[in-house]
Amino acid sequence: MTLTQKVAVITGSTSGIGLGIARALAGAGADVVLNGFGDAGAIEELRAGLAAEFGVRVGYHGADLSKPAEIAGLIGYATESFGSVDVLVNNAGIQHVAPVEEFPAERWDAVIALNLSAVFHGTHHALPGMKRRGWGRIINIASVHGHVASVNKSAYVAAKHGVVGLTKTVALETAGTGVTCNAICPGWVLTPLVQKQIDAIAASKNIPEPQARAELLGAKQPSGTFVTPDELGGLAVFLCSGPAAQMTGASLLMDGGWTAQ
Repeated sequence: MTLTQKVAVITGSTSGIGLGIARALAGAGADVVLNGFGDAGAIEELRAGLAAEFGVRVGYHGADLSKPAEIAGLIGYATESFGSVDVLVNNAGIQHVAPVEEFPAERWDAVIALNLSAVFHGTHHALPGMKRRGWGRIINIASVHGHVASVNKSAYVAAKHGVVGLTKTVALETAGTGVTCNAICPGWVLTPLVQKQIDAIAASKNIPEPQARAELLGAKQPSGTFVTPDELGGLAVFLCSGPAAQMTGASLLMDGGWTAQ
């Protein structure tokens, strides 16, 4: 398929899952707007490299997605600089781990703001243009934790369950408009966020990092293998394709069998 002449905004796309999805959409011909934190020089090198590799326009906007006004600025930048926002991938997220009674209120607020509220604000600003043009794809990167819980992850689990619910609501509100809204729910993906958890296991148990990886996967993900950003990118491209035109409100698990147990 081709996404030529489509514009995709991917939040949290300077590394990890978001970058994998940005690469896949650019490979399908979409112009891409990156967003995320990092060294300015490295981000510019990344932006220019994607443009050269795939022959598409690539922009960058450094919106802090915990601030609604900056999310509006991101969608405005993409619309003004590229002409439209046809695909919105709400991917950015953070994590904090602690028991509920020890969970700092400010960390709860931060996780909810970035992992859930930012999904609403991005959709709120991108959706009117999609509906006017009669075509749009909203892809929310939720998590297996949008379906099941884990201890010490109250804010993350609450946010991801919220993303799944928001996805269904947007799907119903846009049914028949040419706009679809779906959620992708990965299990363990080897991102910097997950690597921190692996490092914490290794440190707390005084075990080698490969053993900590195996323990992390073995506890929840029967395949024993990490989901890759490229695999998630391929699914995102499919959701933008013609055969997926009647897929909306779906919550698509890619979890190595986690929820099959």
